[in-house]
Amino acid sequence: MSTSQTAVHANKMAWWREAKFGMFIHWGLYSIPAGQWKGKEIPGIGEWIMKRAQIPIAEYEQLAAQFNPVKFNAREWAEVAKNAGMKYIVITAKHHDGFCMYHSKVSKYNIVDATPFGRDPMKELAEECAKAGLKLCFYYSQTQDWYEKDAVGNNWDYPDDAEKDFDRYLQEKVKPQLKELLTQYGPVGLIWFDTPMTMTESQSQDLAEYVTSLQPDCIVNGRVGNGHGDYVCLGDNETPATALHADWETCATLNHTWAFKKNDHHWKSPDTIIRLLSDIIGKGGTYLLNVGPTAEGVIPEPSVNVLNEVGRWLAVNEEAIRGTTANLFETEFEWGTITFKPGKVYLHLFEWPKGEFALHGLKNRVNRAYLLAAPQQDLAFEQSYDDATGTNTLSVTLPADAPGQYTAVLALDIDGTAEVDNTLMQLADRKIVLHGHHAEIHQQSGSQIGLSRAGVITNWTDASDWLSWEFKVIQPGRFQVEVISMAEKARDALGEHIGRWEGGHELMLEAAGQQLNCVMEEHERIVNSRSLYFNRIRSKCGEISIDQPGDYSLQLQTVKLNSEMELGLKLISVNLIPV
Repeated sequence: MSTSQTAVHANKMAWWREAKFGMFIHWGLYSIPAGQWKGKEIPGIGEWIMKRAQIPIAEYEQLAAQFNPVKFNAREWAEVAKNAGMKYIVITAKHHDGFCMYHSKVSKYNIVDATPFGRDPMKELAEECAKAGLKLCFYYSQTQDWYEKDAVGNNWDYPDDAEKDFDRYLQEKVKPQLKELLTQYGPVGLIWFDTPMTMTESQSQDLAEYVTSLQPDCIVNGRVGNGHGDYVCLGDNETPATALHADWETCATLNHTWAFKKNDHHWKSPDTIIRLLSDIIGKGGTYLLNVGPTAEGVIPEPSVNVLNEVGRWLAVNEEAIRGTTANLFETEFEWGTITFKPGKVYLHLFEWPKGEFALHGLKNRVNRAYLLAAPQQDLAFEQSYDDATGTNTLSVTLPADAPGQYTAVLALDIDGTAEVDNTLMQLADRKIVLHGHHAEIHQQSGSQIGLSRAGVITNWTDASDWLSWEFKVIQPGRFQVEVISMAEKARDALGEHIGRWEGGHELMLEAAGQQLNCVMEEHERIVNSRSLYFNRIRSKCGEISIDQPGDYSLQLQTVKLNSEMELGLKLISVNLIPV
């Protein structure tokens, strides 16, 4: 981008970068069956029921005659989002089933013309969002449309791909409907595209440019496809292992499904959602959290209850979320995360430390330490510098008890803009964490090993590839070595989440003049706020001894990869745990 283009882009993205937290809403005809069809539970997420059950259009479209969400109240929806501390709403104007949740003149298959409800909820929501100070944004499925022969996805009504003309669908339905959405509802914050699939690079570019031609300030998400769009969308419910050097977003569910599914009661706790919010913001992202209203138009009470708790937490800790920048330390801390503002450091403590909190590597002078939940009470702290190891250490004395039941935020007033030492070093709790994104990858010609956009070593299928790290030890001793790998996000035949993982890889590790050989086994499955869907697997590999402080290296290579594996070795980190 030129300097002028960069300035225009930054101006367009300003509200979104400040917002950090938005509400996703999946609502449509699929909210009526709510996961069941003809008396049978249909596996998978609720809004995909037409596809999962291979329901013919002639049967599925009859749902429209039943759709009458008489309890829908746009003002109440806007209040739920606002009370949660959200700043924008993204709602399904058209999902993959092809049904329009607004009054479209392009297709009679819409909520005004085809249902007894006869109202345009998008118009009502636009009015209430404006009153509440929320940005209204639209989800639009540009590639999959199971109602249209020329679109992607319906191979049971339209099995002959040779008869399909995808570009005709783009020109005759997608672009005219985008024009309706971008000219009839006032300013639109963003268009949220999905599943680009067969879209070509030129089609993605054309669609992104078309949106901008209609509303220059409207943001386009990355799922328009082929590297276009204004920001990166990670996978559903995916959080990275490190801060990403780009605008990015995680869209996530409150239970396991997006649309309302009557038998999915797996609601995440307020504590989990708050940790996810802190973690995502600490890695420079934006959190788009979903609710799935019922066919009557009601946001389920468990969703509202969770969001209200999150809102109460945000009311106290908002300055550590809104308008902050990502963690400057290139480390995923087990205890939580860090956000920054000029002159400020915010330490988000997932677990309450016992007596003292310590951190290596903050270079700035600290003038004051306090909890955002108790801003009038100064906390005692000490800063020190160790000449022998070149290490800055901050220690803060904390109260015996946490100030609330959820993540507490420790605030530091500092001189100037924060500076940190990103030397790969031992943490203050004596653990040594060697993340995959810190590794030097020694790649053989033709191999596919690399770093995913989420900071995970992936496609490690060639045993001749290897990794190495250089790191600093501050407090020597004996360490248990463990390898943390990632399980594949997967579901079983009933649609329940399973984290598929394949072990059996033989590894050799060298560090401090010692060598360890081990076979990767699942000694522990780590399922927490960061790994609910992409579970982490702990494999123990023995012990090593490090006798002196100083600089060390560690090499990791595969002696033999499991020849029966399909997923490859996905490495998050190598950890040295003091014993």
